[in-house]
Amino acid sequence: MPICMPQQTPFQGSRQAFLDGMRHVATSVTVVTTEGAAGRQGATVSAFSSVSADPPTVLVCLYSDSRICSAVRSNRIFTVSVLPEQLRDVARVFSGEFDSALVDRFDGIALERFAGLAPGIGGASIFACTVAESIEQHTHTIVTGHVAHVVTARQPPLLYHRAAYGRFVPTQPPIAPESA
Repeated sequence: MPICMPQQTPFQGSRQAFLDGMRHVATSVTVVTTEGAAGRQGATVSAFSSVSADPPTVLVCLYSDSRICSAVRSNRIFTVSVLPEQLRDVARVFSGEFDSALVDRFDGIALERFAGLAPGIGGASIFACTVAESIEQHTHTIVTGHVAHVVTARQPPLLYHRAAYGRFVPTQPPIAPESA
């Protein structure tokens, strides 16, 4: 299948205008983990999305020069844990906020383990994946993963908006009931 490669249109604003605009986009808070020959790493990540249900595929965007990106590329597995609102402190730990006081970000963190896959954060909704593809895009790497295992927490998600953690408040009842 051919890939459409349109010519890049020059950005008409400032870098700061772009960053300000992105701060107004609410995102779920996720922790991406990996484990294998290249070591165990984890980081809080806001750029996560589904790609396809057939086959189940997700993507994450990782800073290309980060330890997590290097480890995911080498280990060829990663897990995305979508944190519920009560795990805000886990998001802070994996963001690096406490790195000067911690030897290992995983210390004291409840993990769910899956054979041959990276661990997920206990209590979170989990998408355990094998790496499908990595695409370099400027400062970041887009990593797509084939989902091998899913755990659904059925808890309200932790959100991030304007550099602050927050909660989801529904304004209408769910359209469809969750499957068991």
